[in-house]
Amino acid sequence: MARLKTHTERHAVSRIGWLRAAVLGANDGIVSTASLIVGVAAADAARGGLLLTGLAGLVAGAMSMAAGEYVSVSSQADSEAADLARERHELATAPEQELEEMTAIYVGRGLTADLARQVAEQLHAGDVLAAHARDELGISDHTQAKPVQAALTSAATFSVGAALPLAVAGMAPLPILIPAVSLAALAFLAVLGGVGAWAGGANPWRPMLRVTFWGALALAATALIGKAFGAVV
Repeated sequence: MARLKTHTERHAVSRIGWLRAAVLGANDGIVSTASLIVGVAAADAARGGLLLTGLAGLVAGAMSMAAGEYVSVSSQADSEAADLARERHELATAPEQELEEMTAIYVGRGLTADLARQVAEQLHAGDVLAAHARDELGISDHTQAKPVQAALTSAATFSVGAALPLAVAGMAPLPILIPAVSLAALAFLAVLGGVGAWAGGANPWRPMLRVTFWGALALAATALIGKAFGAVV
């Protein structure tokens, strides 16, 4: 008998938790900091004011992202815990109904009634709560909410993203600072979109176009506002 060959599969779903937070944090860091700098620069501010604005935006944004992600994902985790507690109670008080429910799930996925019943009975003989969490509630190790991971990932990637346009603002000559920061930010966003798509196993072109479009819109809006208020002052 020929030896069976095994292969390792890597699926993007295993990275969905931290990948979403990382892309969101880095994208927000680049867009918000670059927009702040461009908006203040359009009002004819000095370099010191620009850098101070960008640094303040970096610190405030990183803390805001961490707090926002933690609160948001904690709410998801609370909902998951409540659903699991309810499911645990139902398994303890109405096991036969839960067995029928699991059977119906597998019938809906294409198994015959007899085979679905056998699968359900096998699953109920093992970690029944994990089986119902996965198949009935859609909760698994890959998708389960992790508030601390999301908060730290968002804060770190926001800081890295914000530091990029801030560094360009510190090095670019003042006469070309606005186009330099704008073009660099769009380039950073395009790279971020491509890397995020690659990490998620998707085609990179649509994410790259999407993030650069919204980034350009944000930069243009803040530049117009800065120019308008600068002219008034």
